[in-house]
Amino acid sequence: MSKQLPKRSEDYSLWYNELVKRAGLAENSAVRGCMVIKPYGYAIWEKMQRTLDDMFKRTGHQNAYFPLFVPKSLFEAEEKNAEGFAKECAVVTHYRLQTDPDKPGKLRVDPNAKLEEELVVRPTSEAIIWSTYKGWIQSYRDLPLLINQWANVVRWEMRTRLFLRTAEFLWQEGHTAHATDSEALAETRQMLDVYAEFAEEHLALPVVKGVKTENERFAGAVETYCIEGMMQDGKALQAGTSHFLGQNFAKAFDVQFTNKEGQLEHVWGTSWGVSTRLMGALVMAHSDDEGLVLPPKLAPIQVVIVPIYKTGQLDELLERIRPIQMGLIARGISVKIDDRDTERPGFKFAEWELKGVPVRLAIGARDLDNGTIEVARRDTKQKLNLPLADIVQSIDELLQDIQKNIYQKALDFRESHTTRVDSYEEFKQVLDEKGGFVVAHWDGTGETEERIKEETKATIRCVALNEPDEDGVCILTGKPSKRRVYFARAY
Repeated sequence: MSKQLPKRSEDYSLWYNELVKRAGLAENSAVRGCMVIKPYGYAIWEKMQRTLDDMFKRTGHQNAYFPLFVPKSLFEAEEKNAEGFAKECAVVTHYRLQTDPDKPGKLRVDPNAKLEEELVVRPTSEAIIWSTYKGWIQSYRDLPLLINQWANVVRWEMRTRLFLRTAEFLWQEGHTAHATDSEALAETRQMLDVYAEFAEEHLALPVVKGVKTENERFAGAVETYCIEGMMQDGKALQAGTSHFLGQNFAKAFDVQFTNKEGQLEHVWGTSWGVSTRLMGALVMAHSDDEGLVLPPKLAPIQVVIVPIYKTGQLDELLERIRPIQMGLIARGISVKIDDRDTERPGFKFAEWELKGVPVRLAIGARDLDNGTIEVARRDTKQKLNLPLADIVQSIDELLQDIQKNIYQKALDFRESHTTRVDSYEEFKQVLDEKGGFVVAHWDGTGETEERIKEETKATIRCVALNEPDEDGVCILTGKPSKRRVYFARAY
């Protein structure tokens, strides 16, 4: 099973694709560029959803839902946004099919069912949401308006990869309206912090928080904040974005409110989102050549118990195991007893290793008689013999340790693959030989940014918020620079 996985060191892309399929996370669908998220993969996404949804609600947000279809006239109202997404849009032009008179048993588009106005299948929802907000906001008493929706979006991709880039994907998108620019900016930064907290404390992925350059900014935003993670092949992955929209969408859709002085003003907006791309980050940041390595906080099954028995002993053994299972469940730990009699223990061990279950217990009657249990942890592959008497407490503590260890391993990798350089030659050498984040001076121009991208395939991932001011010179042009930025090749 897992032994057949390609090795990361030999073909990282093939390893990733095969692991996603063999671990039961997702598979390609009959629709080109789209994926089927399988139950095990969706269970992980559900845990992500629940955690993030709770975090959103703690910060005062409410969920709503808006239409999948956006009239073209609404979509093009904010010109930069429309231009930025135009090449990725799927468009509905007709509303009916009919039997094809020339091909019995087949259908064709009814030529008489052409829509008066084309409908864009949402690539993002700013247009439909801000056109709705116009009717919801009249007074300062209606602000702030803090809305999130869980939805699917379509962005027509030519080159796709499961979870990382598909024509349709799942996400959440927050859209908020505020009375002042300072409130909107505070919201933008707050949600960036929420994403960073989720990534680090639940996904076990250390991230760099920063601001995108103008070239990389969300179409229609004044500023785009982001979190950037490092994958095991040394490439960066954008794990979440939070956008300060200024008054761009409010003006495009004439969303105004009467302030406390009785004057009309346009509101200030934000939008922010993360998607099933986080599933790709989860796989690429932590997993190994044997399969998934899941942080306990996101693992659908945190502990698997494999009974070790001889023919005719299973029922009696399960009765003795059941109190251990119930004790773990009482601690809020998800447990599965793999009591299949169609597979041998070795097969089960390999399967649950492939699926990344954090802790495995192998329990036989002799173990219970001796008062010890064999415990295997997925992250280090270490096997322990723990006392039966306090096994529930021990497993609880072990899961916490595994969560911390997975994060620390990812952090150590990122730190060892973050390099500060002062010349273009060194910059290119590090990208080719080591990879990772390359922290270097840049002159602040889009022209230089584009030239570096064309010559090296590296982009500016962000201007890191924690990077101090530092006088220097651009690695490419030699022009003055006030601070370093984070470059990397990326997904």
